[in-house]
Amino acid sequence: MAGKKRAKPSVEFRNTQLADALQVQDMAALAFALRHGPTVVPLMTAGARDGGEVWTYRNPESGEIALLLFSDAAHKPEALPPGVALQSPTWLRAFLGAHSEITTVFFDIAGPHPMQATPADVIAALDA
Repeated sequence: MAGKKRAKPSVEFRNTQLADALQVQDMAALAFALRHGPTVVPLMTAGARDGGEVWTYRNPESGEIALLLFSDAAHKPEALPPGVALQSPTWLRAFLGAHSEITTVFFDIAGPHPMQATPADVIAALDA
């Protein structure tokens, strides 16, 4: 019919397998979820072509940089910038490989089931 527009399919900013792995605090399940599904990444600024600039946390006392990742956009704290991107395992591997200044990776830092890993552990999980 002329004049009717198709509704765009809604994108779910979540990875259920990652949420399940975090709930049981299982590193093997976390690795599997990271290899086989997307990760919600907070953005400082949203960009049309590249997904935007990734938001990281710099500890003001130590200067260490943390990457915060989420199993669901709903778990991102309100204090963080509002933008998010859904990134692939390939993107995450490339990002961590390119940013050796990152010292830790937090998953769902504000809960409900937070976990922490080193970038080397996340890279190893993605490469397995």
